[in-house]
Amino acid sequence: MRLGVLDVGSNTVHLLAVDAHRGARPLPAYSYKAALRLAELLDEDGAIGEEGVERLVNTIGVALQAAEDKGCEDVMAFATSAVREATNADHVLARVREETGADLQVLSGEDEARLTFLAARRWFGWSAGKLLLLDIGGGSLEIAYGIDEDPDAAVSLPLGAGRLTAAHLPGDPPDVQDVRALRRHVRARIGRSVGEFARFGPPDHVVGTSKTFRQLARIAGAARSAEGLYVQRELSRTSLEEWVPKLASMTAEQRAELPGVSADRATQLLAGALVAEAAMDLFDVSTLEIGPWALREGVILRRLDRLPPS
Repeated sequence: MRLGVLDVGSNTVHLLAVDAHRGARPLPAYSYKAALRLAELLDEDGAIGEEGVERLVNTIGVALQAAEDKGCEDVMAFATSAVREATNADHVLARVREETGADLQVLSGEDEARLTFLAARRWFGWSAGKLLLLDIGGGSLEIAYGIDEDPDAAVSLPLGAGRLTAAHLPGDPPDVQDVRALRRHVRARIGRSVGEFARFGPPDHVVGTSKTFRQLARIAGAARSAEGLYVQRELSRTSLEEWVPKLASMTAEQRAELPGVSADRATQLLAGALVAEAAMDLFDVSTLEIGPWALREGVILRRLDRLPPS
């Protein structure tokens, strides 16, 4: 069957259509993506403004039409941090439902971490042993740890690259004091959660998912995305520590010229790098591997698991 998964994230609205059946890996068939940066469209009261709601409704309508055109039998639509934390979330969800017919399911932060962990576990397999997952989105940082498909611990922290950039790094390039203050804030917030994971012992394998980790790995020398999913890509803490001050000294336009960095994410890259560096340091991770599968694949895999045997 062909399934669609519509991910309304803090940075983008992303439709992924896959050909899949129970017991087989989902094969990507079509992808549609639109950058909205909802995390940056929240007003001072924490609500998504009318212009943002209108853009969201229109974009979801286009995505659903694309899913129909590509033959998707069903579309699983969900929203993450930006909609989850908007003070007018109920209004936004009602507008989307009334004007597009999509019943957006709002994932909790913990569910987001658990589904992303499931995708990482399926990709790397049981031989990866105890797995530590780090995922940096536009609105939140997800951390999960475990030896099974369901993690022993999973948390979501309000440390997304888009959120932090909008709230803490107004300059271009950013002010040195703003960067230092953000670094302290990020490390203090992650530090409160380390103990929850430390009691399980050190992980056997550490995985980083999300576009932020992929871009950081790419500028540190990892293979291009054009070389395929099965090329091993890693990011070392040493390389990251070398790149953070460089990124802090650059403008967004200069970051966009780096290999693998898209113009729409260049503004957020420094904040994402500070979060990645802090997480790797506080969890004592010297090197992590970039995971090709993340939340969207986790949602699809969970759905396939629930299908009756053919």
